Amino acid sequence: MRHYPHSYPSRREFLGSTAAALAGLACLPALTAAEPKVRFGTCVMGLEPAKKAGFDGVEVRVGNPADRLEISDPAVRQRYREQMKLTGIPICSLMMGLLNDCPLASDPRGPAWLEQSIEAAHDLGAKVILVAFFSKGDLLDQAGKVKERDVDAVVARLQAAAPRARDAGVTLAIETYLNGRQNLDILQRVNHPAVKMYYDCFNTGGTKGYDVPAELRLLKDRLAQIHFKNGPHYLDNGQVKYEPIAAVIREIGFSGWIVLETGNPSKDPVADGTRNLQYSRKLLA
Repeated sequence: MRHYPHSYPSRREFLGSTAAALAGLACLPALTAAEPKVRFGTCVMGLEPAKKAGFDGVEVRVGNPADRLEISDPAVRQRYREQMKLTGIPICSLMMGLLNDCPLASDPRGPAWLEQSIEAAHDLGAKVILVAFFSKGDLLDQAGKVKERDVDAVVARLQAAAPRARDAGVTLAIETYLNGRQNLDILQRVNHPAVKMYYDCFNTGGTKGYDVPAELRLLKDRLAQIHFKNGPHYLDNGQVKYEPIAAVIREIGFSGWIVLETGNPSKDPVADGTRNLQYSRKLLA
């Protein structure tokens, strides 16, 4: 084996070159790590098809109404952990859709369901829990007025659960038919950093006709996660126009998960998921 002489720099040369390098770094633009980063998940397919479609993560349901939620079953969580390891796809959030039929405001099991979901989210590495308020759980009455008594009960239950969520590193994110001001009022009353907003661009802009860009600006500091959907249509061909929404998402510097809750017009979930995902990524590139 041939040996070659080493030529190490002197201490003075080393310090000089290091100082020059640091000076050069100071002139570079800010690192991209400081820029907002958006990741895309899906809540309409499992981990394996989500990987095929190119998604970054998956939102999963906590299960149907029961004293112990399905997501509380250690065997269920173990299967999810195995799927995450196999696919490399994380669970970004949990969805408490059962609250639409068993309202958080009135069902006596609600507080226990929040506790079970928080425990499961922590165990699975999910950072957000969607706390839903639709159908029977809607916080608006048939006349479009706020159900003040229900809101009072919801605020109290969220306040009670918030410290547990904080300690678990989890955010409880409310998704409602209320407008931005009404949602902000609830969040201000709860007054806890572990309770934020899950903003659904179709439920607000398509179903209720709210000004989505204006609402996103209003709620910007309270946004935990965002849903993209356009009813049964593709995201680029439906009632809600996503170009101005994407512009505001960039403007406010949202950094987190956007979850696609999309249909599959072609009856091929992976193909349709891929199309909607590519469109979304292009919007926020």
